[in-house]
Amino acid sequence: MSTAASEPGRDDRFVPAAYWEPLWAGGRRYRQLCEAEKQLMAEHLDAGKGRPALDIGSGDGTLARHLHHEFSYRTTGIDCSPSAVALAAAHDTSPGAVLGPGPDWQCLDITTDDLTALAHSAYVLITCRLVYRWMDDKSAFLDRVRRLLVPGGVFWVVTEIAGRRTTTDPSLQNLGISPLDAELLSTGWSSVRTADLDVLRCYALRP
Repeated sequence: MSTAASEPGRDDRFVPAAYWEPLWAGGRRYRQLCEAEKQLMAEHLDAGKGRPALDIGSGDGTLARHLHHEFSYRTTGIDCSPSAVALAAAHDTSPGAVLGPGPDWQCLDITTDDLTALAHSAYVLITCRLVYRWMDDKSAFLDRVRRLLVPGGVFWVVTEIAGRRTTTDPSLQNLGISPLDAELLSTGWSSVRTADLDVLRCYALRP
């Protein structure tokens, strides 16, 4: 998902699938993992050792594949956009990989769908890259994440912080999360570690 997409109207309830599917189907592509972000993950995340990980809002699958192939997590990527899921699956071209050719992919809306439809009932790592901003009910979303995260696991969140862009375009300035949203995200965890990367902030949250 993107830090560059336009913001839905404030008076409309945000429906993720209705918003994202036309963008992915129309060829819209978003910020890829850079080396600096990969390095931060290496510093904050544990080795997967074949344990299950869940990437929420997996988009074209870049992060899920990185977790699967470089960290050795048995990764599932979920996205509410069928076109994004199809695009992610089309990239799985490494038949010799230890954990198989690539992550598992599911078309699923984390905010509304039945969580029992997921491949696993619990995960040692849950990632949420450029997605938290778009959650209509952030408290409910975080409750769902906590239900899926095992004790001692990590919730890895990458999100834009409001006010960091050097632009006067209000549609871009408003893409970052507010101080209140940041406080909500970081409250209630036993361990909170953060690292800043240009307009982004990376969170490693442990229950």
